[in-house]
Amino acid sequence: MGTNAVNNDTPGQTTTCADPRKDSGVLEDAQSLWQELRGLSHDRFRLAALETRRAGESVVAMIVAGIIVALLLSSAWLGLLAAAVLWLIEHGGVAAGSAILLAVAFNLLLALLLCGVIRRKSHYLQFPATLRSLRLLSPEPHDKEKS
Repeated sequence: MGTNAVNNDTPGQTTTCADPRKDSGVLEDAQSLWQELRGLSHDRFRLAALETRRAGESVVAMIVAGIIVALLLSSAWLGLLAAAVLWLIEHGGVAAGSAILLAVAFNLLLALLLCGVIRRKSHYLQFPATLRSLRLLSPEPHDKEKS
């Protein structure tokens, strides 16, 4: 028999001892693989954190820019209304109070129309098609037997 084989108490069965050099090589390979895996996962988490930070900064910049645009558009709208009121007073022969009330009524009518649009579109915030498809997948309740 070889030096790696050892006899057991039962005849015909042998067990082999593992080569310590092979075991240490496999262990070193496993440890090296584990270190590489840890390094890769650390790099990916760091990349995700950096991109999350960049995305957050971008969202803040977009919100600030949106607020500034909204203020600029509001002031432009008010200027347009003021010009329309002045035009009505000068060319239409309308009293100043009536022209201002007409501009206010126009603003309120436009706001009412936009509220209707918002109300109609808010229905889609509840994901109606998704809910309908989920209801189709759920088992139908069994009818109770009539007593």
